[in-house]
Amino acid sequence: MDRLRPRQRQVFTGFTKAEIEKLEKSLNESGEQALNREYCQNFARSFSRSSGRAGKPIVKWTEVHSWFQSRLQDSAKASENKSEPPEACPSNKEHEISGMLKAEAKIPDLSDLEFEAKSSKDGAWYDVDLFLAHRFLSTVRVRFVGFGAEEDEWVNIKKAVRERSIPLEHSECHKVKVGDLVLCFQERRDQAIYYDAHVLEVQRRMHDIRGCRCLFLVRYNHDNSEERVRLKRLCSRPT
Repeated sequence: MDRLRPRQRQVFTGFTKAEIEKLEKSLNESGEQALNREYCQNFARSFSRSSGRAGKPIVKWTEVHSWFQSRLQDSAKASENKSEPPEACPSNKEHEISGMLKAEAKIPDLSDLEFEAKSSKDGAWYDVDLFLAHRFLSTVRVRFVGFGAEEDEWVNIKKAVRERSIPLEHSECHKVKVGDLVLCFQERRDQAIYYDAHVLEVQRRMHDIRGCRCLFLVRYNHDNSEERVRLKRLCSRPT
């Protein structure tokens, strides 16, 4: 399972020159307000979605926060010899930023999310490693985890990209109920990949040293075939 759906993610290697210029400008205007979590999340979302970060790892809000914190500490050290530090006066810009934060308060933070995409070649779902480029408003080019550039695909972001499904632990079998949409590992003679399926029936069984022994009857959405599977072959959909 891990071999086909590895979880590794590119390591963040720093901000681009354009991103640093925006961060420095913002820090000069907002001061310590830049350490606000929502403030940092807004920058992380903006940077991660920009065309200049295509092919690069996404930015987490904690990385933005660390950058601001480091610059503020350097600034404090440089002014230690001054008798009186200048008082921070609220500016019109701060009020504008405050209003912007309130307006975006309902926007979820995407910087810590992982995604999966549906391949047009076989209709199966694979973990996304990178979002490489986009065209129009609804199409994005993705690279799948564990695959090279030759397997990159253009996919519809509304229909074929979603938050990554979650593998279930042995103690979580009670979460699977009849009617649930799940991602199920379908094993065939010529392939073994993940497809969407719905749970038709659940047979609860006593667990033993091997873990969960329950059986789940599922129907695959792509071919309507049915199969009884163990919990280890199921991934739940995030709610």
